[in-house]
Amino acid sequence: MRSEPALPTAAAPATGTSSHDTHLPPSTVLVVDDNPQNVELMQAYLETLNCLVHVAVDGIDALQKVPKVHPDLILLDIMMPRMSGFEVCRRLKADPSTREIPILMVTALNELGDIERGVESGTDDFLTKPINKLELLTRVKSLLRVRHLKSELDRTLAYLSDMEHRPE
Repeated sequence: MRSEPALPTAAAPATGTSSHDTHLPPSTVLVVDDNPQNVELMQAYLETLNCLVHVAVDGIDALQKVPKVHPDLILLDIMMPRMSGFEVCRRLKADPSTREIPILMVTALNELGDIERGVESGTDDFLTKPINKLELLTRVKSLLRVRHLKSELDRTLAYLSDMEHRPE
């Protein structure tokens, strides 16, 4: 007799998170920035969330790390050596295995043309430097909630599809 697969559920909240963050499951965030001070600042801000933070130092490094660390969210600088954040975003959004990963572009660029280029490359949101802690955490939590809800929906739909196609 086959047992029924368990219905997918959200992960339990980690201890030590603030009460308003208890509904966020553990998450993996990839910070992509060539400036060590920016990386340190974002890591310090993200410590208050239930996140494992990985770092890439440029666009090429980011594209190599994404398949290894499977991030739930990418914080992506635009102005970097070897490959711009625009190109990294474009490549990730063109790949079916990575297109669902939300990307938050964190940049000193704030001209309308730069925002248009970001949107055209597929970014999900923008954050302008200098980074404001509250704004960063609010956007990160929002994008992670959407990411995890979409994953939960996908698991539920797969479960229902499996149940629908089972012999009686």
